[in-house]
Amino acid sequence: MTTHAFGAHAADQPIVAIDIERRAPGPQDVQIDIAYCGVCHSDLHTVRSEWPGTVYPCVPGHEIVGHVSAVGADVTAFKAGDTVGVGCLVDSCRTCASCEEGLEQYCSKGIIGTYNSPTADAPGHTLGGYSQRIVVDQRFVLHVRHPGEQLAAVAPLLCAGITTYSPLRHWGAGPGKKVGIVGIGGLGHMGVKIAHAMGAQVVAFTTSESKRAEAHRLGADAVVNSRDEAQMQAHAGSFDFILNTVAAPHVLDGFIHLLKRDGTMCLVGAPASPHPSPNVMGLVFGRKAIAGSLIGGLPETQEMLDFCARHGIVADIEIIDAQAIDVAYERMLKSDVKYRFVIDCATMGA
Repeated sequence: MTTHAFGAHAADQPIVAIDIERRAPGPQDVQIDIAYCGVCHSDLHTVRSEWPGTVYPCVPGHEIVGHVSAVGADVTAFKAGDTVGVGCLVDSCRTCASCEEGLEQYCSKGIIGTYNSPTADAPGHTLGGYSQRIVVDQRFVLHVRHPGEQLAAVAPLLCAGITTYSPLRHWGAGPGKKVGIVGIGGLGHMGVKIAHAMGAQVVAFTTSESKRAEAHRLGADAVVNSRDEAQMQAHAGSFDFILNTVAAPHVLDGFIHLLKRDGTMCLVGAPASPHPSPNVMGLVFGRKAIAGSLIGGLPETQEMLDFCARHGIVADIEIIDAQAIDVAYERMLKSDVKYRFVIDCATMGA
């Protein structure tokens, strides 16, 4: 079926209105009328070929929320009218050890992303959520249990929310744990909210004094200007876990110094060029670790959505019309958004 969408035909061309084809729902499929789609920095990197391998036309978007409009004959978990979400994955091999453990994001045979991945559907690669409709296998669809009026602000949870929830949960953020969140942006603001709701002592790190009050509003117990050596030294050797959300290369040694023995700093920001190599001695003396984390599998993403619904957690957003996506990209590059853009997909028919 023909569906209105917004995408690009080349890396140096703007996002424009295009019509795409969606398959008819098969026996296991859920057809979703998309209400809102979040705008992720990954969208910009992909559509402008800043990451290798982009195929065109490129329709980005993997922070999708909407309502079920049709289901296949064998679908049991969803029905027409349900409020649902789709995140970064629409398929995986389903048979490797990671998939069998519900960790589809680490599929050893390669994930099928919501956009820019091979598919049998026309045009031969997946087309994402900057569109009015999508058809997804029921295994990769999630229930959304937030109130309807929060639906737009739920959309970024499908990427920013799970990207921060997964490592916080994996490394045991909770009561009695001191957790640092580096960077107060699209990812970081979610990290602060979620770590606070988990019951951890939360310290936010920023390079901007202007974000101090904002970080406290989000749920931080303390705020540290990471450029102030005295403020940093006051927390030396005290953190169980640090979640580093910054997507620009920076020196990691100062944060390693803040970890307790056996503490871990997890990187979820993906800079275009590498971080300077850390001083190994900072890791050796204290058995400290630097780790990474990639979104979450389907069971954990559902767990995250339910956790956020129970605690009233959504993203801080600015809703935009589809015609303003390129402007939003330029503003995003200047960090001129608090903290995520979300597209009103109803505007795609305008």
